[in-house]
Amino acid sequence: MSARHFLSLMDCTPQELFALIRRGIELKDLRNRGVPFEPLKSRVLGMIFEKASTRTRLSFEAGMIQLGGQAIFLSPRDTQLGRGEPISDTAIVMSRMLDAVMIRTFAHSTLTEFAANSRVPVINGLSDDLHPCQLLADMQTFHEHRGSIQGKTVAWVGDGNNMCNSYIEAALQFDFRLKVACPEGFEPNPKFVALGGDRVEIMRDPREAVAGAHLVSTDVWTSMGQEHETATRLSLFKPYQVTREMLDLAAKDVLFMHCLPAHRGEEISEDLLDDPRSAAWDQAENRLHAQKALLEMLIAPSQPHAN
Repeated sequence: MSARHFLSLMDCTPQELFALIRRGIELKDLRNRGVPFEPLKSRVLGMIFEKASTRTRLSFEAGMIQLGGQAIFLSPRDTQLGRGEPISDTAIVMSRMLDAVMIRTFAHSTLTEFAANSRVPVINGLSDDLHPCQLLADMQTFHEHRGSIQGKTVAWVGDGNNMCNSYIEAALQFDFRLKVACPEGFEPNPKFVALGGDRVEIMRDPREAVAGAHLVSTDVWTSMGQEHETATRLSLFKPYQVTREMLDLAAKDVLFMHCLPAHRGEEISEDLLDDPRSAAWDQAENRLHAQKALLEMLIAPSQPHAN
């Protein structure tokens, strides 16, 4: 049987995604109650990081340990990938020794090529195109605080980056409306906009996007690899800073999310993460629980659960 990969939210059915959210909440409860649950004993996750990370590394590494397995951290300096070994060769070898591989990379093609040559599940820990694991955490957080997101309105304010692309996929899979406010020239990838169809609306005015929204989300204005554009972006994106006053335009029960790290005083006002409407800390923690559900789904079926 070929391996099941998770490179995009579109790799699962809506029913599977809802099940992952419910399972993440269950696993969170087990951890909070101190109940051991180790279905992945003797299983090993390889983690390839071409981009820096705090939450992705912590959540996958801690998640594997809590599920009874182990995780191995690999940077380009630690592997032959950094010295030019073909991705396909690396995938063949690593997948003969590991039970799953998580990759945090620049080019999305690195993931697809690795997955095409891997006999074990490959997980997208972030690429320049998508960040599906973050969306699992975001959807779990909304469900915990407000219930189903189906039929709700979500506003994305800022750069049409990989997070925005994943929010478009989430709009399809979780059945909500997405309003994207961004400067001209910084729209999400047209491929994803086309995929979103009439569920996605692109606009210039962030206040218009936030009006009536049940969830407002943003990200840094300058992503990794774009540092040379920082000065230009700071000027163009200044009107897109999310503030408490902007959130006042949203639904009364609005939640604010940020995938972190945040640059206070840039994409958000200095005080926004302290606002009671912000769920950013729960959102960050839920990376652990949602990804444990994902690891369990992808790895555990090939052997019986340990008691």
